[in-house]
Amino acid sequence: MSYRRSIRSLGIEAPERAYYFEYEEEPPNGEQLQLDTLFSGLSAGTELTFLKNTNPFFHSRFDADRGAFICGEPALRYPVPFLGYMEVARISRSQVPDFKEGGIVATTYGHKSGHIANPDSELLVKLPDSLEPILGIFVAQMGPIAANGILHAGAETGGQDIARLGQGIEGRPVIVMGAGTVGLMTALFARHCDAADIIVADPSPFRRAKAEAMGFEAMSEEQLSEHAKRSWHHGGNDRGADFVFQTRAHSKSLDTALKALRPQGTVIDLAFYQDGAKALRLGEEFHHNGLNIRCAQINRVPRGLSHRWDRRRLARETIVMLQREGSLILEHMITDIIPFDDGAKFLNDLSSRRRDFIQVVFKADV
Repeated sequence: MSYRRSIRSLGIEAPERAYYFEYEEEPPNGEQLQLDTLFSGLSAGTELTFLKNTNPFFHSRFDADRGAFICGEPALRYPVPFLGYMEVARISRSQVPDFKEGGIVATTYGHKSGHIANPDSELLVKLPDSLEPILGIFVAQMGPIAANGILHAGAETGGQDIARLGQGIEGRPVIVMGAGTVGLMTALFARHCDAADIIVADPSPFRRAKAEAMGFEAMSEEQLSEHAKRSWHHGGNDRGADFVFQTRAHSKSLDTALKALRPQGTVIDLAFYQDGAKALRLGEEFHHNGLNIRCAQINRVPRGLSHRWDRRRLARETIVMLQREGSLILEHMITDIIPFDDGAKFLNDLSSRRRDFIQVVFKADV
């Protein structure tokens, strides 16, 4: 029997105002799946840019052919009915042989009550029975973001000869700037890949305490440079970290990351900046120590590796890491589980007052 269903989507109606958008969804055809949402994770660093009107697409558009933003030509306007990319869903209808009804998948379709998915064009990752379904929010996008940062570190030292994740950081000291979701996921991957020493730096006492509870050494950004130069002496004037994974969207944090590197070291940048970079002093350590800044963007793995390291492979690496570290993530990283129907109120409250959190999850009423 064919039928339509009503879908609720959590979006942004105007600056500082979240809302629900409803629409009718057609039934799936024989090549599609009908998904019922179980969990949807909030990617605060990205999604709050829509709530606070700081996303660059509100005043520019990205010309993909030229690889450049065109100012004065907005690609986005309010309302923004869809946002989010950390979903876990149960398959409720399927005629696709590889996807059985009742199966649970991780994917990226936004904060919606349900979705019609096409396996030929969308990333759908089946979750193993051994993994808590809520951990699936990290599998399709957030985990691969962090894993791609680790992959970029490997490419800095091994070029295109990267057979396994973590080759570039095994036995090396690394720093992670930021103890939010991206930062802690990156730190977990670094530990999973046998980095020698891992320091997590964050200005928030709450987040530093969470990092320490997960087994990492944590400190403030003000302590970081001196600690790195004192603790990691490689001989002569060669002091500091091999890699700093920068996940905080503040130019001051990027500048601090540069100060903590050894000469010719590399910042792997995973942050999404919306402001300028007044605090970034490129005439100092960056210039005199021959440092590197490498953007590790999720949709672009290191040059020459796309045939071997796609997002699906990074998602598989994420599952392996989650099976090892999942209990710590459940206890310390997932700080808020909010009913889906309360999501708009939660975002509006979050916009108007600061609060301590790391990973927020919207839970569907199923």
